[in-house]
Amino acid sequence: MKIYIVGGAVRDDLLGRANADRDYVVVGASPQDMLNHGFRPVGKDFPVFLHPETQEEYALARTERKTGPGYHGFSFHAAPDVTLEEDLARRDLTINAMARAADGTLVDPFHGQRDISAKILRHVGPAFAEDPVRILRLARLAARFTDFSVAPETIELMRGMVAGGEVDHLVAERVWQELAKGLMEAAPSRMFEVLRQCDALARLLPEVDALFGVPQRADYHPEIDAGVHTLMVVDESALHDYALPVRFAALTHDLGKATTPADLLPRHRGHEARSVRLTTALCERLRVPNECRDLALLAARYHGDISRAAELRPSTLVALLERTDALRRPERFQRLLEVCRCDFNGRLGWAGRPYDSDRLLLAVLAAARTVDAGAIAVACADKAKIPGMIHAARVAAVRRLLDETRDDDDEN
Repeated sequence: MKIYIVGGAVRDDLLGRANADRDYVVVGASPQDMLNHGFRPVGKDFPVFLHPETQEEYALARTERKTGPGYHGFSFHAAPDVTLEEDLARRDLTINAMARAADGTLVDPFHGQRDISAKILRHVGPAFAEDPVRILRLARLAARFTDFSVAPETIELMRGMVAGGEVDHLVAERVWQELAKGLMEAAPSRMFEVLRQCDALARLLPEVDALFGVPQRADYHPEIDAGVHTLMVVDESALHDYALPVRFAALTHDLGKATTPADLLPRHRGHEARSVRLTTALCERLRVPNECRDLALLAARYHGDISRAAELRPSTLVALLERTDALRRPERFQRLLEVCRCDFNGRLGWAGRPYDSDRLLLAVLAAARTVDAGAIAVACADKAKIPGMIHAARVAAVRRLLDETRDDDDEN
């Protein structure tokens, strides 16, 4: 039997990128041969085995045959007579359909190395159309390899898959899994641009797709619509290497703008409540993890208030802290402020403009936390009055902070 390193590890080696993962294909072996060499089988559906020492996965060379819709509808054939080229032919992109032998020889039957040099993402063959997950994977790779373009014929193939209903068979968990990975790439906007190019965005994330073509306020630059602004905000979150919940909230913070009544445009009065409803529906449909969902809902509801923090009264500032649970969840509040900073910077020509809402609100939070709520509760005989008294004490602390800040500014 012969063993080859395949897929992403070969691709990334040619690109000069680090890749700790190694996928191996074994040619000319049967399951019994693998057992005889001490390999341990994994699962029942795939001929995959764990190496007895390294615990890395080794898969028998196999072919696939489409038997039904979606990405579950496949049958597999793994046998000693399956060739390496047959195994590579079932892979998605030419740059992922290369192998390296033990002696270092590169096996490249579909010209993946040539497409790496040309910086092109191209499907291996018509079998690409049999697995709708490949649309998401390709879009994710476009977000990683920011200087690669998608071959026009691959875009057309994906459009046909979408029109044929293939993406409608994707389960929520798989869509979220690929979406989360794409959001963590270097330029997440490219994932959504590719999905939009092939018409998949409207099927998978219609709330996001609907933002394109919706005008923004004139002072946000009329040449960028709500969709472009959203992608700029998402890329801003990636630029700062923010966590997944921040990046997801950046994607969903303005969904309500797509449903603004025409007579209000280009203003979007009241879009926060609409954004909350649409974000809730999206999160339920994709079964988004609670941490991401909760931050996204806070950003959708409060990003406007946070951006106007300098204009708010002390009582309103304290109410904002209480409604966002900032006093009990300061780490999450910090992430909410990160989303809002990305929202501010995600506009043409706004980079470098002063933005002090996060600094102000962190100072306000620190002032509010100086209030000893426990002591107030102990000293108050009427328990019904305790919440109001705590709130009033926090407002007084914040007012003192703001007065001191104004005095310092006047002196300077």
